[in-house]
Amino acid sequence: MTGSPRVARYFLAGTLAFIVIAALAGTALIEGPRVVAQDSAALAQAMPDALLNGFRHVEVASVSDAAEQILGMKIYMSHRMQAIFPTKFAGYAVTVLLKKDEGNKDPNALAGMMAAIDGGAKDSVYVMTVEDGAEIAGMGGLMGTTMYSRGYAGAVVDGGVRDLAQLKRIEFPVYALGPVPSTSVGHYKFGGANIPMMCDGVKVQPGDIVAADADGVVVVPRARAEEILALAQQMDFKEHSMYPFIEKFKSLQEAVKKFGRI
Repeated sequence: MTGSPRVARYFLAGTLAFIVIAALAGTALIEGPRVVAQDSAALAQAMPDALLNGFRHVEVASVSDAAEQILGMKIYMSHRMQAIFPTKFAGYAVTVLLKKDEGNKDPNALAGMMAAIDGGAKDSVYVMTVEDGAEIAGMGGLMGTTMYSRGYAGAVVDGGVRDLAQLKRIEFPVYALGPVPSTSVGHYKFGGANIPMMCDGVKVQPGDIVAADADGVVVVPRARAEEILALAQQMDFKEHSMYPFIEKFKSLQEAVKKFGRI
Protein backbone atom coordinates (compact mmCIF):
# COMPACT_ATOMS: atom_id res chain seq x y z
CA MET A 1 0.00 0.00 0.00
CA THR A 2 1.02 3.60 -0.41
CA GLY A 3 0.86 6.74 1.66
CA SER A 4 -0.09 9.02 -1.22
CA PRO A 5 -2.08 12.24 -0.66
CA ARG A 6 -5.00 10.63 -2.53
CA VAL A 7 -5.04 7.66 -0.13
CA ALA A 8 -4.74 10.03 2.82
CA ARG A 9 -7.84 11.90 1.62
CA TYR A 10 -9.72 8.62 1.25
CA PHE A 11 -8.61 7.59 4.75
CA LEU A 12 -9.81 10.83 6.38
CA ALA A 13 -13.14 10.69 4.61
CA GLY A 14 -13.52 7.03 5.50
CA THR A 15 -12.90 7.82 9.16
CA LEU A 16 -15.75 10.35 9.12
CA ALA A 17 -17.97 7.80 7.42
CA PHE A 18 -17.10 5.28 10.14
CA ILE A 19 -18.59 7.57 12.79
CA VAL A 20 -21.85 7.70 10.88
CA ILE A 21 -21.80 3.93 10.29
CA ALA A 22 -21.49 3.30 14.01
CA ALA A 23 -24.67 5.30 14.61
CA LEU A 24 -26.52 3.51 11.85
CA ALA A 25 -25.35 -0.02 12.58
CA GLY A 26 -28.27 -0.89 14.81
CA THR A 27 -30.89 0.14 12.28
CA ALA A 28 -29.30 -0.62 8.93
CA LEU A 29 -31.66 -2.25 6.47
CA ILE A 30 -30.73 -5.78 5.43
CA GLU A 31 -32.34 -7.03 2.23
CA GLY A 32 -32.32 -10.59 0.98
CA PRO A 33 -31.29 -11.23 -2.63
CA ARG A 34 -33.89 -10.82 -5.34
CA VAL A 35 -33.86 -12.02 -8.89
CA VAL A 36 -35.37 -9.27 -11.01
CA ALA A 37 -33.48 -6.42 -12.64
CA GLN A 38 -35.77 -3.71 -11.28
CA ASP A 39 -34.80 -4.56 -7.69
CA SER A 40 -31.30 -3.11 -8.15
CA ALA A 41 -32.73 0.41 -7.93
CA ALA A 42 -34.64 -0.40 -4.74
CA LEU A 43 -31.57 -1.99 -3.18
CA ALA A 44 -29.44 1.04 -3.98
CA GLN A 45 -31.98 3.47 -2.52
CA ALA A 46 -32.38 1.41 0.66
CA MET A 47 -28.68 1.25 1.53
CA PRO A 48 -27.27 4.13 3.60
CA ASP A 49 -25.09 6.58 1.69
CA ALA A 50 -22.61 6.59 4.57
CA LEU A 51 -22.04 2.86 4.15
CA LEU A 52 -21.18 3.16 0.47
CA ASN A 53 -19.02 6.22 1.07
CA GLY A 54 -17.12 4.26 3.69
CA PHE A 55 -16.27 1.54 1.19
CA ARG A 56 -15.27 4.16 -1.37
CA HIS A 57 -12.62 5.50 0.99
CA VAL A 58 -11.27 2.43 2.76
CA GLU A 59 -8.57 0.37 1.07
CA VAL A 60 -9.64 -2.85 -0.63
CA ALA A 61 -6.78 -4.77 1.02
CA SER A 62 -8.15 -3.82 4.44
CA VAL A 63 -11.65 -4.90 3.39
CA SER A 64 -10.22 -8.23 2.25
CA ASP A 65 -8.38 -8.74 5.56
CA ALA A 66 -11.42 -7.73 7.61
CA ALA A 67 -13.70 -10.11 5.70
CA GLU A 68 -11.28 -12.98 6.15
CA GLN A 69 -11.27 -12.42 9.91
CA ILE A 70 -15.05 -12.05 10.17
CA LEU A 71 -16.23 -14.55 7.56
CA GLY A 72 -13.30 -16.97 7.50
CA MET A 73 -13.30 -16.91 3.70
CA LYS A 74 -11.88 -14.95 0.79
CA ILE A 75 -14.04 -12.36 -0.92
CA TYR A 76 -11.44 -11.05 -3.35
CA MET A 77 -11.10 -11.80 -7.05
CA SER A 78 -7.85 -13.09 -8.52
CA HIS A 79 -4.97 -11.23 -10.14
CA ARG A 80 -6.56 -12.03 -13.51
CA MET A 81 -9.02 -9.19 -12.94
CA GLN A 82 -7.24 -6.10 -14.25
CA ALA A 83 -8.31 -2.45 -14.46
CA ILE A 84 -8.21 -0.78 -17.86
CA PHE A 85 -6.87 2.32 -16.07
CA PRO A 86 -6.01 3.17 -12.42
CA THR A 87 -9.26 3.52 -10.54
CA LYS A 88 -11.12 3.25 -7.24
CA PHE A 89 -14.85 2.71 -6.85
CA ALA A 90 -17.59 1.03 -4.83
CA GLY A 91 -21.23 0.31 -5.57
CA TYR A 92 -24.05 -2.20 -5.50
CA ALA A 93 -23.87 -5.35 -7.62
CA VAL A 94 -26.10 -5.79 -10.65
CA THR A 95 -25.32 -9.32 -11.83
CA VAL A 96 -25.54 -10.64 -15.40
CA LEU A 97 -24.67 -14.10 -16.72
CA LEU A 98 -23.92 -14.95 -20.35
CA LYS A 99 -24.11 -18.60 -21.43
CA LYS A 100 -22.22 -19.99 -24.38
CA ASP A 101 -24.48 -20.60 -27.42
CA GLU A 102 -22.17 -20.83 -30.41
CA GLY A 103 -23.67 -19.95 -33.77
CA ASN A 104 -27.06 -18.78 -32.49
CA LYS A 105 -29.08 -16.59 -34.87
CA ASP A 106 -31.55 -15.29 -32.32
CA PRO A 107 -31.69 -11.46 -32.58
CA ASN A 108 -32.98 -11.35 -28.99
CA ALA A 109 -30.30 -13.62 -27.52
CA LEU A 110 -28.80 -10.74 -25.52
CA ALA A 111 -31.97 -8.69 -24.97
CA GLY A 112 -32.06 -9.55 -21.27
CA MET A 113 -28.53 -8.26 -20.82
CA MET A 114 -29.47 -4.90 -22.34
CA ALA A 115 -32.60 -4.68 -20.17
CA ALA A 116 -30.52 -5.33 -17.06
CA ILE A 117 -28.12 -2.52 -17.97
CA ASP A 118 -30.98 -0.10 -18.62
CA GLY A 119 -32.58 -1.12 -15.31
CA GLY A 120 -29.52 -0.40 -13.18
CA ALA A 121 -29.64 2.51 -10.76
CA LYS A 122 -27.06 5.16 -9.94
CA ASP A 123 -24.12 3.70 -7.95
CA SER A 124 -24.60 0.23 -9.42
CA VAL A 125 -21.61 -1.93 -10.32
CA TYR A 126 -22.19 -4.14 -13.34
CA VAL A 127 -20.89 -7.62 -12.50
CA MET A 128 -20.82 -9.97 -15.50
CA THR A 129 -19.71 -13.56 -15.88
CA VAL A 130 -19.10 -14.71 -19.45
CA GLU A 131 -19.02 -18.50 -19.52
CA ASP A 132 -15.55 -19.56 -20.78
CA GLY A 133 -15.21 -15.97 -21.96
CA ALA A 134 -11.55 -15.02 -21.63
CA GLU A 135 -11.36 -14.44 -25.40
CA ILE A 136 -14.82 -12.82 -25.70
CA ALA A 137 -15.57 -9.16 -24.99
CA GLY A 138 -18.40 -9.25 -22.49
CA MET A 139 -18.77 -5.50 -22.74
CA GLY A 140 -17.50 -2.58 -24.79
CA GLY A 141 -18.03 1.08 -25.51
CA LEU A 142 -21.79 1.05 -26.06
CA MET A 143 -22.52 -0.76 -22.82
CA GLY A 144 -19.97 1.29 -20.92
CA THR A 145 -21.37 4.56 -22.23
CA THR A 146 -24.86 3.51 -21.14
CA MET A 147 -23.60 2.64 -17.66
CA TYR A 148 -21.69 5.91 -17.45
CA SER A 149 -24.79 7.85 -18.48
CA ARG A 150 -26.88 6.09 -15.85
CA GLY A 151 -24.38 6.82 -13.04
CA TYR A 152 -22.94 3.34 -12.57
CA ALA A 153 -19.85 3.28 -10.35
CA GLY A 154 -18.02 0.79 -12.58
CA ALA A 155 -18.04 -2.70 -14.08
CA VAL A 156 -16.38 -6.03 -13.30
CA VAL A 157 -16.33 -8.58 -16.13
CA ASP A 158 -15.17 -12.18 -15.82
CA GLY A 159 -14.44 -12.11 -19.53
CA GLY A 160 -12.87 -9.71 -21.99
CA VAL A 161 -13.50 -6.04 -22.72
CA ARG A 162 -13.18 -4.00 -25.90
CA ASP A 163 -13.48 -0.39 -27.10
CA LEU A 164 -10.94 0.73 -24.52
CA ALA A 165 -10.44 4.07 -26.26
CA GLN A 166 -14.08 5.02 -25.64
CA LEU A 167 -14.12 3.68 -22.09
CA LYS A 168 -10.97 5.65 -21.27
CA ARG A 169 -12.36 8.75 -23.00
CA ILE A 170 -15.41 8.79 -20.71
CA GLU A 171 -13.30 7.53 -17.78
CA PHE A 172 -15.62 4.64 -17.02
CA PRO A 173 -13.80 2.14 -14.77
CA VAL A 174 -13.79 -1.51 -15.83
CA TYR A 175 -12.04 -4.53 -14.39
CA ALA A 176 -11.83 -7.47 -16.81
CA LEU A 177 -9.59 -10.35 -17.85
CA GLY A 178 -8.07 -8.25 -20.63
CA PRO A 179 -8.76 -6.46 -23.91
CA VAL A 180 -10.02 -8.51 -26.85
CA PRO A 181 -11.63 -7.30 -30.12
CA SER A 182 -14.27 -10.06 -30.29
CA THR A 183 -18.05 -9.85 -29.89
CA SER A 184 -20.48 -11.94 -27.88
CA VAL A 185 -23.13 -11.62 -30.59
CA GLY A 186 -23.76 -15.00 -32.23
CA HIS A 187 -21.65 -16.76 -29.60
CA TYR A 188 -23.59 -16.21 -26.36
CA LYS A 189 -27.08 -15.87 -24.98
CA PHE A 190 -28.47 -14.15 -21.90
CA GLY A 191 -28.40 -16.46 -18.86
CA GLY A 192 -30.00 -14.30 -16.18
CA ALA A 193 -29.86 -10.94 -14.39
CA ASN A 194 -29.75 -10.12 -10.70
CA ILE A 195 -29.23 -13.75 -9.79
CA PRO A 196 -26.65 -15.21 -7.39
CA MET A 197 -23.61 -16.26 -9.42
CA MET A 198 -19.86 -16.81 -9.34
CA CYS A 199 -17.54 -14.17 -10.80
CA ASP A 200 -13.86 -15.12 -10.98
CA GLY A 201 -14.40 -17.63 -8.18
CA VAL A 202 -16.26 -15.29 -5.83
CA LYS A 203 -19.97 -15.57 -5.05
CA VAL A 204 -21.91 -12.41 -5.88
CA GLN A 205 -25.47 -11.69 -4.80
CA PRO A 206 -27.45 -8.81 -6.32
CA GLY A 207 -27.08 -5.82 -4.01
CA ASP A 208 -23.73 -6.92 -2.54
CA ILE A 209 -21.12 -4.18 -2.27
CA VAL A 210 -18.40 -4.41 -4.89
CA ALA A 211 -15.28 -2.34 -4.22
CA ALA A 212 -12.13 -1.98 -6.31
CA ASP A 213 -8.84 -0.14 -6.22
CA ALA A 214 -5.28 -0.69 -7.44
CA ASP A 215 -5.02 -3.88 -5.35
CA GLY A 216 -8.03 -5.59 -6.94
CA VAL A 217 -11.73 -6.32 -6.45
CA VAL A 218 -13.70 -7.48 -3.41
CA VAL A 219 -17.35 -8.50 -3.04
CA VAL A 220 -18.81 -7.77 0.40
CA PRO A 221 -21.95 -9.69 1.45
CA ARG A 222 -24.64 -7.13 2.21
CA ALA A 223 -25.67 -8.77 5.48
CA ARG A 224 -22.17 -8.30 6.98
CA ALA A 225 -21.20 -5.05 5.25
CA GLU A 226 -21.36 -2.74 8.29
CA GLU A 227 -19.32 -5.12 10.41
CA ILE A 228 -16.68 -5.66 7.73
CA LEU A 229 -16.40 -1.94 6.99
CA ALA A 230 -15.92 -1.04 10.66
CA LEU A 231 -13.05 -3.51 11.04
CA ALA A 232 -11.50 -2.47 7.72
CA GLN A 233 -11.50 1.17 8.82
CA GLN A 234 -9.76 0.22 12.07
CA MET A 235 -7.13 -1.65 10.05
CA ASP A 236 -6.65 1.32 7.76
CA PHE A 237 -6.20 3.63 10.74
CA LYS A 238 -3.54 1.39 12.26
CA GLU A 239 -1.68 0.90 8.98
CA HIS A 240 -1.56 4.58 8.10
CA SER A 241 -0.42 5.36 11.64
CA MET A 242 2.41 2.86 11.19
CA TYR A 243 3.95 4.55 8.14
CA PRO A 244 5.38 7.60 9.97
CA PHE A 245 6.37 5.40 12.93
CA ILE A 246 8.39 3.11 10.63
CA GLU A 247 9.95 6.08 8.84
CA LYS A 248 11.05 7.51 12.20
CA PHE A 249 12.23 4.35 13.98
CA LYS A 250 13.14 2.26 10.90
CA SER A 251 11.74 -0.95 12.39
CA LEU A 252 8.85 -3.06 11.15
CA GLN A 253 9.02 -5.29 14.23
CA GLU A 254 8.62 -2.36 16.61
CA ALA A 255 5.74 -0.98 14.56
CA VAL A 256 3.91 -4.31 14.60
CA LYS A 257 4.51 -4.63 18.34
CA LYS A 258 3.05 -1.16 18.92
CA PHE A 259 0.09 -1.25 16.52
CA GLY A 260 -0.60 -4.98 16.10
CA ARG A 261 -1.06 -4.79 12.34
CA ILE A 262 0.85 -6.29 9.43
